[in-house]
Amino acid sequence: MAIPEAPVNAMLDDDPWLVDPAGFTACRSPGERVRFLVTYAVLAPSGHNTQPWLFHATGADRIELRADRARALPVVDPHDRALVISCGAALANLRRAAVAFGVELRVDALPDAADADLLARVQATGTAAVPPDAGMLLRAMTQRRTARFAFTPDAVPDAAARRAIAAAGEAGDATLHWCSEPAQKHALGVLVAEGDRAQMADPAFRRELAAWIRSRHADSRDGLSGAAFGMPDLLSFVGALTVRTFDMGEGQSARDLALADGSPALAVLATPGDTPGDWMAAGAAMQRALLALTGDGLAYSFLNQPIEVPALRPRLAAALGTGDTPQILIRVGRCTRDVPAAIRRPVGDVLVERATT
Repeated sequence: MAIPEAPVNAMLDDDPWLVDPAGFTACRSPGERVRFLVTYAVLAPSGHNTQPWLFHATGADRIELRADRARALPVVDPHDRALVISCGAALANLRRAAVAFGVELRVDALPDAADADLLARVQATGTAAVPPDAGMLLRAMTQRRTARFAFTPDAVPDAAARRAIAAAGEAGDATLHWCSEPAQKHALGVLVAEGDRAQMADPAFRRELAAWIRSRHADSRDGLSGAAFGMPDLLSFVGALTVRTFDMGEGQSARDLALADGSPALAVLATPGDTPGDWMAAGAAMQRALLALTGDGLAYSFLNQPIEVPALRPRLAAALGTGDTPQILIRVGRCTRDVPAAIRRPVGDVLVERATT
């Protein structure tokens, strides 16, 4: 895929999932290269697929990652914790892509206490050796999927679990707690089920969730399609209407408890504290772990209800047996179904030029 000379015009209208790594070789300047990396950054997961990030090109070789608060979820995420985690995952993708293409970056996270929306400044500072696993890193980013279906009962190989745990803990600011014993999984699954009942009983929660359920063909190119839940995409509006109208907490709690019990492993990503810095760290650690799992041919999905319901979060923390703060709960296994990639906004919708003074 050729990259035109104007740096921010590159792939503006393309599907980021189809990014061609060969396009990097056509980038003529550090600015074009760092902008090219944004195509990989936007492939990170986000709550309700809101994609709450903006990338401001502020100079010849600099990008700012900013929170898009217009895409916040005030009911399920009133403090924007999950929003910042999603942006941390996007930054992790950008950094992993930089490594794969041999771009040396300087990254300053949360550089301005007076500007809460500015989550990171990124500058291309030179070149570095391309690692032998570069192709695998790039493929993992484009092949990662959130699989909400049942997994096979096959155990997760110990080596794969160790790689995911090591990837999450790479920076030393987050820990992935691995749970594969049936009693452990069931205890966490009970909390997930309680969270389902609490959330679905709240009409405001259901309205917010329903507002983000839409067809993959919608102009917004975001949100949750019915296809992600095994129903035809064209019936997404039916799913939204059903969620908005009916309290399905009992049925959802039973399904999620069965998913938790039937998954080979559950894993809780936790941080020492619960500040925006911890959230950024959690997002990066989560994404590194998900890429490691994807590279090993494994699938995952989120079961974050015990973290999203305030009354349940301390109980989940107690179940870990540490003083860490739980940020993400995922289940891990193998999925035999084809999982469609979540729809993505074009890079041109999130990458903008901003003059500097």
